[in-house]
Amino acid sequence: MTNHRLQGRKVLEIEARAISSLANSLDENFEEVVRLIVASRGRVILTGIGKSGIICRKIAATLASTGTPAFFLHPAEAIHGDLGMVVGGDTVIAISNSGETRELVQLLEFIKRNGARIISITGNPKSTLARHADASIHYQIEEEGCPLGLAPMASTTTTLALGDALAAAIMEAKGFTSKDFAQYHPGGKLGKRLMTVGDIVRKHEGRPLVSADTLLSQALIEMSEKRLGMTAVTLEDGHVGIISDGDIRRLLQTHGHKALDLTAGEVCSRGPKIIREDRLAVEALKLLEDHHITSVIVFDREDKYAGVVHLHDLWQTEMV
Repeated sequence: MTNHRLQGRKVLEIEARAISSLANSLDENFEEVVRLIVASRGRVILTGIGKSGIICRKIAATLASTGTPAFFLHPAEAIHGDLGMVVGGDTVIAISNSGETRELVQLLEFIKRNGARIISITGNPKSTLARHADASIHYQIEEEGCPLGLAPMASTTTTLALGDALAAAIMEAKGFTSKDFAQYHPGGKLGKRLMTVGDIVRKHEGRPLVSADTLLSQALIEMSEKRLGMTAVTLEDGHVGIISDGDIRRLLQTHGHKALDLTAGEVCSRGPKIIREDRLAVEALKLLEDHHITSVIVFDREDKYAGVVHLHDLWQTEMV
């Protein structure tokens, strides 16, 4: 193995040990930080300088995309006017490996004066930053991994992982769901995959529906107007049936034009495939593909006919 690979492996192993050590040492301080953020009436503001500032930006982005309003504030800009972004009710997370970063220490008094809470993430639990914070999480790094012992590596990786751990715990505490996630990602492929059937179902005027005593000739008109190749049928017992254009073609082959004098209730398929509007749209797609059909009837949460989802509706979402 070359020296390059040996050095790369060494750094990865150092960082892996640092994260593993942190995972095993999470205590009530972590719990307190989660409680403070969940109870916060304002935003979460991440601040740090240098490499820590880059980590702050990523953590802020993760929090914001998972239901916790958050943004990054550069400490140097803060002490030159941007501190007005911090107001009462906000929670400031200050990240510094040493806990003595001058620009961050200078902010402490002003942040508290503005009525915001301070959370510190640092490698030094006895540092100025940790001692003056409302809550603090610290980690221990035996070595950074840098061959020169200068560039932050294990410390930034550990802090980044800790930010993900906080985001996940906060999501769980808030009851953040996949549907909530989709609302924050409307333009992405993942967000589209998290759309629900209720987001795309054809309701009201767009849904084909006839009663059980409707003549098949009239049902055919309803199907033609709604252009879905099917219609739902309300049955006498309150259930719903379905008639497809394939059903009508087969009836015409066996009964000729006399089939048009039959009623929808006499010819419909009872017990059709259905899906509820709170299910994911990808589940509707799988149902259509598994049963080789182009439309599925949608029920609401009260088990009543809500509308129809067609295969074309799913294609238009661009989730496939």
